[in-house]
Amino acid sequence: MTECASVLILTEDEELLDDLLRLCAVAGAEAEVAHGAPPTAEQWWGAPLVLVGDDRALGGGERVGPGRRPGVLLVGRDLDDHRVWARGVALGVEQVLHLPWDETRLVDRIADAVEGPGRPTLTLGVLGGRGGAGSSSLACALAVTAARAGRRSVLVDADPLGGGLDVPFGGERTAGSRWPALLSARGRLSGTALDEALPLLHGVRLLSWDRDGGIRLPVEAMRSVLASARRGGGVLVVDLPRAVDEAAAEALTQLDLGLLVVPGELRAMTAARRVVSGAGALVRDLRLVARMRPGDALPGAELARMLRLPLAGELPDEPGLSVAAEMGEPPGADPGGTLAAFCAALLDRAEPRAGAVA
Repeated sequence: MTECASVLILTEDEELLDDLLRLCAVAGAEAEVAHGAPPTAEQWWGAPLVLVGDDRALGGGERVGPGRRPGVLLVGRDLDDHRVWARGVALGVEQVLHLPWDETRLVDRIADAVEGPGRPTLTLGVLGGRGGAGSSSLACALAVTAARAGRRSVLVDADPLGGGLDVPFGGERTAGSRWPALLSARGRLSGTALDEALPLLHGVRLLSWDRDGGIRLPVEAMRSVLASARRGGGVLVVDLPRAVDEAAAEALTQLDLGLLVVPGELRAMTAARRVVSGAGALVRDLRLVARMRPGDALPGAELARMLRLPLAGELPDEPGLSVAAEMGEPPGADPGGTLAAFCAALLDRAEPRAGAVA
């Protein structure tokens, strides 16, 4: 949010004012109220958005502001008062809204005005072809690598049964919101407010689960959080469960690129086929990451052929990850490691234009 980007409110209707202040708070916006006299030129032209109560419009355009400008909305309550549209035309407003019916639309307009247009965000999702495939390690490493390169980086833990991704970051006790605080999220969330609420660990804004299990993630909360995280630009990484429920399905549909991590063994390939049949239909671009460990019999190209997926690359094991995790160093923290190198190369190929991966 830019400095002094306060929404300007013009109304003498106390009930309407309370509602407009509440909606500004929901959108994460500061508000300035001009009581009585018309606003100053600095207030009028400097505000990213002006909300005019219909009570102020009744006296004519000369009582509203020093001149016509974009970003002025007329807000009323009476749907049966058709003269409000004529008053809106006279004032030159962009839109006429009625509360409470247009609350969601108004919150969106407020948030768009103060946050500015959303920057392109590369959204990656990582899921395992079987348990223990290493998908969470890759998700962490992608987020850490993006942050190290100076990109805004957000990591979302979408697996309620995974134990919490703050653990490999050494951030279990770090202050900040976890999923339980956001389960009731609906509609528009401020991207700025979300960034400020999440813990910052190794340069990554992390939304993790805590250690309380058995909580269902509502699809509405997933939709709101991902939409908010995507507005800030940079890289968004989602660590996904193998079982596709409604929330996971919502996340899969928002991905620019899905990465399926599969070890080079026949049993893992067989399990991965079931994951592909469920998640594959929901991702616009699903690719294979072949995890190559000593003794694995299937090379990446063969795994890709058998799963009928494009090969994103082969990922060798990196010794010492477990020891590093015990010291609070997440996967990918070593810039000279094979995991960091794999992630850097993948991000360089994927990020030139979010939504179209090379």
